[in-house]
Amino acid sequence: MATPESIAAFRFGYGFRPGEEPLAAEAMLAGVPAEARAARGSASTIEERAAVYRRFVRLRRQSDGDSAAAKAEVTRARREIARGLAQARAARVAAAVETPNPLYERLVWFWSDHFSVSALTPLAQAIVPAFEPDAIRPNVAGRFVDLLRAAVTHPAMLEYLSQSRSVGPDSAVGRARQRGLNENLAREALELHTLGVGADYSQADVRQFAELLTGLSVSARGDFAFRPDMAEPGAEVVLGHRYGGKRPSLADIDGALADLARHPATARHIATKLAVHFVADAPDPGLVDALADAWTGSGGELMPVYETLVAHPASAAPLGAKVRQPFEFVVASLRAAGPAVPPPGGAGHPAGVNPVAALQRMNQPIWRAPQPNGWPEQAAAWISPPGLTARIDWASALAAAIEADVDPRAFLDDALRDLASDETRAVVRGAAERWEGIALVLASPEFNRR
Repeated sequence: MATPESIAAFRFGYGFRPGEEPLAAEAMLAGVPAEARAARGSASTIEERAAVYRRFVRLRRQSDGDSAAAKAEVTRARREIARGLAQARAARVAAAVETPNPLYERLVWFWSDHFSVSALTPLAQAIVPAFEPDAIRPNVAGRFVDLLRAAVTHPAMLEYLSQSRSVGPDSAVGRARQRGLNENLAREALELHTLGVGADYSQADVRQFAELLTGLSVSARGDFAFRPDMAEPGAEVVLGHRYGGKRPSLADIDGALADLARHPATARHIATKLAVHFVADAPDPGLVDALADAWTGSGGELMPVYETLVAHPASAAPLGAKVRQPFEFVVASLRAAGPAVPPPGGAGHPAGVNPVAALQRMNQPIWRAPQPNGWPEQAAAWISPPGLTARIDWASALAAAIEADVDPRAFLDDALRDLASDETRAVVRGAAERWEGIALVLASPEFNRR
């Protein structure tokens, strides 16, 4: 029978590592604030990332109609951006594999997906890796309103949702250049980040909120800037509340975000998302109610919500209600391999075991969610013939890389412990070759579900 610690290791973490004793969910939670405090002192240097992009833009302008050599410089600059993105993706996997606090990493993943940004353009490829260390990691254990502000105003979000090009029609820039309003960020902030789809807001609210958000922009250095000359003058009314009316001010935007953060619909929307992500595609309604009540009772403080999540009886239910998404699956398999596989991106990591490429094949490339609503949670999105084939290919490659150092039966005990079924144990014992036994552990139903 599975112990509570084993259930917590899969439900709230990334499974087991060889030699590590699993912790109870409450003990896992205790380390989250310390991780968030440490993250506050290690924010990314977004200006350095953006400098690579500015060099690319400068070279591209200079090469228009110019020599082949100049165009080759542009190509090299573009490749430099791509290399930086690839390195950041490998580092993102390594952070989850090596963490001593998997619950913190799982929460970072959840919130990064909730506030999804995607590396679609060269500028986004340069600055999206800064989004997590700047906006998400330092705020995971704090107040939702601070997390919301940090995410919505981050240059990666402003670039992704074209907010930096949104101009108030009656602003100084709007009148001079006849540039228009973009509603993307306003719509997603209401529909995805706070109130949720189907909440009681109208297109008029979206329009007014979009006008309020004008002025949020990205500076030439690549960091956040507020541009009053782009902001729509006058007051805006969002969900019946009036904001602004004098000179455009970032404080008016902060006020609107604070009101959205404390709205009852926001509590319900995010409570449901937390329950779906961590516990079940169709979660216990009592769990959702308890999370929403904890949110409301704490005024949007996140730690009491997490405490309710890990302590609720529904979170102690047997595993199997969720399919591990590809990122979870890849990270869990590398953690199970332990010291037999050095961290991704580091010296000694097997060349044939590329987690970034594997995630691409599994249709979950890091920082490339297909839509602003992030990655799908439902099992059907991940359990398909191509998806299963990609998982088997990864399992086989990893197994081949570690078979000389790892016994399949020992690997089974390390990776699944008391979660392994009798059927899986029998299949692994009957494997004809060592690599096959290891791959069968990674391909087992117990390892692919939680």
